[in-house]
Amino acid sequence: MRAGRPVSPVSTEPRPGPSEPLILAAPGRGAAAAAAVAALTAVVFLVAADRAALAHIQHVDDSWLRLMVSWRDGPVTVIAKVFNVLGLVYVTLPVRIAVAGYLAVRRRWWHCAAFVAAVVLSEILIGPLKGAYDRARPPGSLVATSGASFPSGHSIAASVTVLAAVIALVPAGRRRVAWGLAGAGFAVLMALSRAYLAAHWLSDAIAGLLLGTACALVAATAVDQAQRRWRSRRAGTAGSSRAAARPAERP
Repeated sequence: MRAGRPVSPVSTEPRPGPSEPLILAAPGRGAAAAAAVAALTAVVFLVAADRAALAHIQHVDDSWLRLMVSWRDGPVTVIAKVFNVLGLVYVTLPVRIAVAGYLAVRRRWWHCAAFVAAVVLSEILIGPLKGAYDRARPPGSLVATSGASFPSGHSIAASVTVLAAVIALVPAGRRRVAWGLAGAGFAVLMALSRAYLAAHWLSDAIAGLLLGTACALVAATAVDQAQRRWRSRRAGTAGSSRAAARPAERP
């Protein structure tokens, strides 16, 4: 640079670092999916709150339990008990902390917020819902259980953790779809294992599966909208700053 030459104000500004990717590539589809799952979840919980409807559901639950008992096999029971351990807080809590910690280290704050919000929302809901429904568990559980039966805490924890983690860790696109399907498969197996072990009724497991999925999708949609609004405000502020720093044109 030559001595005495004025320095352009633009050249002295630091270049902004790479911005965090948006959580959802298609916010419209994401919001529609979240609304659909949330609505279906609400319907299931409203139906379960009706005594007459619950009596019909109980017939299905009883038939399913009898079927599971008749199908019980040693290796399958071992696998189901492994799923029982995977759904315990001693496993899910370290996994959740690891995911949130990794996102924080990578400074992906919006994705971390979506993951944490999904988990916190599910934890806030599960206690009051169990207390409100206060449903007795099936007889003859093959694993230790405590508390009310509806909805299944294992199913909620599995679905919200794996789906929220996929949304937070995997970029939007085909890879996220593939990992999402794998995560959904794991959550379904967790739900079925609860009914197989007689730790929960089938309807408990389905309700928990839906609630965990709804929490993951609703949290991701809400945080994605907040991220987009923050980006818009930041872009507007940056544009105003550049306009103010631009030297006045000579007449």
